[in-house]
Amino acid sequence: MTLKAYNGVSMPSWMYGTAWKKEATTRLVEQAVAAGFTAIDTANQLIHYQEALVGDALQALAAQGIARDRLFLQTKFTPANGQDHHTPYDPSADLTTQVRQSFDSSLAHLHTDYLDSYVLHGPYSRAHLGPEDWEVWAAIEALYQSGKTKMIGISNVSAGQLTQLCDRARVKPMVVQNRCYAAFGWDKEVREICRTHGIIYQAFSLLTANRDVFIDPEVRAIAQRFKTGIAQVVFRFAMQIWMLPLTGTTSAQHMKEDLQAEAFTLSPEDIQRIETIGM
Repeated sequence: MTLKAYNGVSMPSWMYGTAWKKEATTRLVEQAVAAGFTAIDTANQLIHYQEALVGDALQALAAQGIARDRLFLQTKFTPANGQDHHTPYDPSADLTTQVRQSFDSSLAHLHTDYLDSYVLHGPYSRAHLGPEDWEVWAAIEALYQSGKTKMIGISNVSAGQLTQLCDRARVKPMVVQNRCYAAFGWDKEVREICRTHGIIYQAFSLLTANRDVFIDPEVRAIAQRFKTGIAQVVFRFAMQIWMLPLTGTTSAQHMKEDLQAEAFTLSPEDIQRIETIGM
């Protein structure tokens, strides 16, 4: 199964996330691909990601016959306020230069000459899009227009910010990646903007941000009915409301189990129940 953005580019319906994997990153990426994942998410942000170790995994996979074009690679430009002292660009340079330096560094880390998706890790302001955001987005647009990345996107974005971006940008995002809370309607307002504009919505922390879902008796009953785990029910729910789920599990068994979420279909009543948890 794949999802297609408004620009006609498709991506797999699942993505393996590599945040906080540290020195285990290479091994876990190889395990994820062996389990069946074909899309990998990372970031050029050493405080939380080991992008270069993702690249080591890609080289190992290539040696096993898994070519670059069989995998979907997504990484991010992280502003200086989200970096530690290991900034992958000159923080004193103008923002356009920072984006280009970070992008080139990512290509080197990942041993590739193009990306499938390049994402702004988050706006500089929580309230709106400011001058810094527009300069960075213009630099990201230029990378897309040059053909160096097939898709561009933004993460950790509010509905108001996304509306601004869609209204004013020369190139709208093809991807939005947000943390998704059941208590806030599973980010419904942002998801609806994405549906309207043909943007793929990627959801992270679907499990860790929604512990209440795991103790909900009706969700437990749904899992029992399908003879599956609650995690798989949450992932299947996400897919059926047009999210692309990220999983960052470190368990090879859970990787395989998570992918089984495509093996069953929730009823409209199941969807409605899960949508209203915590509201």
